[in-house]
Amino acid sequence: MTRLELALRDNSLIFETGVMARQSDGAVVMRYGDTIVIASVVADKRVKEGLDFFPLTIDYQEKAYAAGKIPGGFFKREGRLSEKEILTSRLIDRPIRPLFPEGFRSETQGIANVLSYGTENISDVLGIIGMSSALMISDIPFNGPVGAARVGLIAGELIINPTIEESEKLDMNLVVAGTEDAVLMVEGGALEVSEQILLEAIDFAHAEIKRVCAVQRELREAVGRPKRPLIPVAKDEGLKKNIEEYVIERLRDAVKIQGKLKRQEMLDLIMKDAIGHFNSPEADRSREIAKAFEELEKELVRNSIIKEGVRADGRGPADIRQITSSVGILPRAHGSALFVRGETQALVVTTLGTSVDEQKIDALEGESYKSFMLHYNFLPFSVGEVKPLRGPGRREIGHGALAERALRPVIPAKENFPYTIRIVSDIFESNGSSSMATVCGASLALMDAGAPITAPVAGIAMGLVVDGENTVILTDILGLEDHLGDMDYKVAGTEKGITAFQMDVKTGGIKRAVMEEALELARKGRLFILDKMKEALDAPRGVLSMHAPRIYTMQIKQDKIRDVIGTGGKVIRSIIEQTGTKININDDGIITIASVDGAAAQKAIEIIKGIIEDAEVGKVYLGKVKRIMDFGAFVEILPGTEGLLHISQISQQRIAKVTDEINEGDEIQVKVIEIDRAGKIRLSRKDLLK
Repeated sequence: MTRLELALRDNSLIFETGVMARQSDGAVVMRYGDTIVIASVVADKRVKEGLDFFPLTIDYQEKAYAAGKIPGGFFKREGRLSEKEILTSRLIDRPIRPLFPEGFRSETQGIANVLSYGTENISDVLGIIGMSSALMISDIPFNGPVGAARVGLIAGELIINPTIEESEKLDMNLVVAGTEDAVLMVEGGALEVSEQILLEAIDFAHAEIKRVCAVQRELREAVGRPKRPLIPVAKDEGLKKNIEEYVIERLRDAVKIQGKLKRQEMLDLIMKDAIGHFNSPEADRSREIAKAFEELEKELVRNSIIKEGVRADGRGPADIRQITSSVGILPRAHGSALFVRGETQALVVTTLGTSVDEQKIDALEGESYKSFMLHYNFLPFSVGEVKPLRGPGRREIGHGALAERALRPVIPAKENFPYTIRIVSDIFESNGSSSMATVCGASLALMDAGAPITAPVAGIAMGLVVDGENTVILTDILGLEDHLGDMDYKVAGTEKGITAFQMDVKTGGIKRAVMEEALELARKGRLFILDKMKEALDAPRGVLSMHAPRIYTMQIKQDKIRDVIGTGGKVIRSIIEQTGTKININDDGIITIASVDGAAAQKAIEIIKGIIEDAEVGKVYLGKVKRIMDFGAFVEILPGTEGLLHISQISQQRIAKVTDEINEGDEIQVKVIEIDRAGKIRLSRKDLLK
């Protein structure tokens, strides 16, 4: 076994290899405190022919035993990946994928398994470091290493790798990954921080990343295997030149067509013509021709941006497409908005529910309840495609999580707005950054629903084209620019500051000066979009939608909870049936009553008040005779509260038997005349018969 250590904050980051998963191409066990993650990689020895992409799969798995738990639910074994596992799988994949050499086409799989889960809140970071380390010591071609670190901001101070307990107090929470030279990925959220603080946090993380990368190089020196030979992709430059001569003029005009579908239609026609012209029945070279054609398209688009400052749709680098917004477009929805930016269109709907609608999360760190959810759906017709509708994919889950993170800081506290909030974003048209369109549409839909968010949030996607010393930053990128560019980063926030940030670099990394400039351009773009959104709705509506439930809260004594619930829930079910409301009772005695009908909610409140009311001396009640005894009767004056009506207090005249005057089941008026120290109640009827 080979073991290396790195002092990191108050603990040691430990790299171990040589004991577990020895038949993989590379495996490294990462330890930090009580958290242990094993990362392993395997690449097929065969090369997949005819692929125009790198077949890489990264999976992160959390086993319940890692936290000493048994999975909840009917099936007592781990099944499909949870949302957290999918998001972490993407987090590991994004900085790793760009560093495989061009032309490597062997199917490759990386798996990160959490073996032990402590309170260090670092398993995702260990997954990135472990995966890079496993690749470094393997024979798989890889231009690493990649390091990673989480950075938190507490009371103005930056800390590395905050714990779970500290995470609850953070004003900013970022995961940063990169090489020794540059940053490759940033993912996180914040409570309206400035661009300068974000840059300082990234620099802070990069200093730790350099140290982590150094240990990985040391590990490779100790146990690394020789890298397998990389067979270079053969390119027929003569064929590419001939294709260029044949299509260049038509291609140059086609890439300047502003409409996405029209542009793509013309590009497809030109490529089809090129394939028909240069292909032959003896040897099918259609893939090779298509590849050369796509390279020419990429060169034309990038050269136009670099040399002329003109983008595919005719905009300049910093220009933002036309924005239109409308709200309240769905009559039965609690809040709705249609946000359109260029050829990207998001229909976003807000639904308000009660605590019953909260999502229960069963995670390694324990059970929790989620009262704010955002679900993003990418519909195939949004890009003119035909695809079967399935459950959400990794991309949809990732985009939804980013938009949710962007909005979470402005969602009102539960005690001020006791609603469960669900937002659904359906993408009806897509040509660049539908996740940021979701953020904008969600802000409008929340305000349309009357949710008192602290401020509207807007998002914008930025891009980058680098050619040698020439660098052009693009504001509000198209889908084409995302595909052919060198960076995709998204910034969301309010007028005050940033709430969410996501960056992925497709080249070797990004320097601080470029990032600083891009952040400033993103800030200006975000403010411009916020002004456009205000034209549709500039603040939350003063009242909730008439279709949204009204939620009322009341506090009762904890010893009265059982009276309201009743035996087997009999009392509470009866109240719900009578009023048609939704009622939830917390252990602390807080009751929430929800109903679209205010009168029904008020009726439920009055019933509960009657149940929890304490008897008062001198007060008259309409009671029900529950039991007859020789010496008197027990009368229920309040739900669950009985008093003794002595035979001497039943009538003004002396009576021989109780049943001469009253019988079981009778409703009679009685007055409380005494409550002793033990809480026993004495009643009188005779004074009321005068």
